[in-house]
Amino acid sequence: MKKIFSFLILLSFFLTSSAQKSTTVTKKDRKKDVLMQTSMGDIVIRLSDSTPLHRDNFLKLIKTRYYDSLLFHRVIQNFMIQGGDPNSKNAKPGTPLGMGGPAEKIPAEFRQTLFHKKGVIAAARDNNPERASSGSQFYIVQGKIFTDAGLDSVETFRLDGRKIPVYQREVYKIIGGAPHLDQNYTVLGEVIKGLDVVDNIAAVQTSKGPDRDRPLIDVKIISAKLIKRKKK
Repeated sequence: MKKIFSFLILLSFFLTSSAQKSTTVTKKDRKKDVLMQTSMGDIVIRLSDSTPLHRDNFLKLIKTRYYDSLLFHRVIQNFMIQGGDPNSKNAKPGTPLGMGGPAEKIPAEFRQTLFHKKGVIAAARDNNPERASSGSQFYIVQGKIFTDAGLDSVETFRLDGRKIPVYQREVYKIIGGAPHLDQNYTVLGEVIKGLDVVDNIAAVQTSKGPDRDRPLIDVKIISAKLIKRKKK
């Protein structure tokens, strides 16, 4: 009986230690990239050190395999693809999604140098005055290419007159993005490989029903894991 009791104590200690280790973000983790294997291809993401709260939260979720088997539950062509709702795992067709995630929110980390060009990954959020981010939901920007006139309109009607820096305007005119989201949602990194996969996901047919913008055929995150960062 004592041997069994001792074994259970050791097993409990081992499981607790393993869980703590898996959720601890290390310096080595911060030097790795994220490989997101989806049902439509692979996406490689590099997280930004300029938004450390969001970076470490995302790394923690990756290490605990939080995103494995979740869906891109909201897809809007020429805008973005969104995932990270735990309720999307094994969700039945037609089920509205987008309300799930940890109770804890991440304080906003807006940076002038991080803007919503095509390919960035940013944290989704609900409508809260602090503009704090969801603890798990994210989106990857596809966006569209803008003209100067289009950017002027965004400044006037979507950014309350705030001017978009010249160098950012040039990026929006060349590769595109979603400038109306700048300084409203926290950018935490960008896609460094697999933008074609983002485009393909953004092009899928989506629902017009109660589960609006959900792909009619599930687009799944098969797995999301840390990989060694390749030298340029």
